[in-house]
Formats: sequence, C-alpha cells, structure tokens
Amino acid sequence: MAKYDKADLERRMKGAVESLRSDLSGLRTGRANVALLDPITVTVYGANTPLNQVATVSAPEPRMLSVQVWDKSNVGPVEKAIRSAGLGLNPINDGNTLRLPIPDLTEERRKELAKLASQYSEKAKIAIRNVRRDGMDALKADENKKEISEDERKRLETELQKLTDELIKAADEVSAQKEKEILGK
Repeated sequence: MAKYDKADLERRMKGAVESLRSDLSGLRTGRANVALLDPITVTVYGANTPLNQVATVSAPEPRMLSVQVWDKSNVGPVEKAIRSAGLGLNPINDGNTLRLPIPDLTEERRKELAKLASQYSEKAKIAIRNVRRDGMDALKADENKKEISEDERKRLETELQKLTDELIKAADEVSAQKEKEILGK
C-alpha cells in the first residue's frame, strides 16, 4: 500500500500556517490581549503544559493581564515561563495571582515584537519543510516498493515542492502583515 498521502501532507502544511496565525494573534499591537500568553508552555509535574491548562488568564484592565494560577506550587514555574518567553513582560507576584503590566509600545519594543513575529514565521516554515521531507521520503519508499514509477515520483515531488512554495509564501505574507501592523507602517 502506498505511503504517500497528498491530502494529509497538505493538511499538515496548512496547519503550520494556521498555527503561525494563532501565534501571531497573541502579539499585541495596542492593548492587553489574553492570546498574548497562548504560546507559553510551563514545565509542571514533569511535563511541558500550555499556560491555559494550569492557570486562568484574563485582562481586567486595558494595560494589564492577570494570571490566576490554580495550584500555588506552580506559581514559580509559571512566573519563570512568562519571563523567559521573550515577550518583555515582568510578572508581579501577588499570591496565586500574577499581574502582568503591559509596557508601552516604544520603538524598541515594536522592533522586539517584529523580531519575535519573524521567529514564529521561521518555525512555521521549518514545519512546512519537515512535512515536505516526510512526503519526499514516502514517495521514495513507494518507488522502492515498485508501487509507483520513477516518472510518477518525480511528478509528485514537483507537485509537493509547488505546494511547499505556496505555503511558505503564505507564511511569509502572514508574518509580513503582522510585522507591518506591529511597526505601525
């Protein structure tokens, strides 16, 4: 049975672009947004866990986020994860609650956020290329098993490369749009 599944590869590549959109939606351009903390994972109970699975995140004020940690023993790891996320946020520990004042968007801060958006974009493009590699490996395996001919493999590889190029371009466009929004251009 053939291992190559174009529909699955396309779904996975589009999933990387959607994940990028989701990550970029968390980068704030004006005010506090709970999605800002979505990409953060916390190491608790020996596992990396999304922040929203160990705490409740809310935006009580336009320039403040509040993180209500459910288990007091996890306050330290949550605080550490937020500080090390590269978002430029410094939590204020208030018992089980961490308050996160959102800094003004200075030119320096805008450049930091644009750089972070670029890093998210690069991760998405790497994910897309990894899916392409999986597809190429599946095609070679199918050819070795004599399930497809060499010409068929080359044709499908060309199609897969075209799909990869389209979705990398889409990731670049999403990232460029967000960077433009962040930099206020």
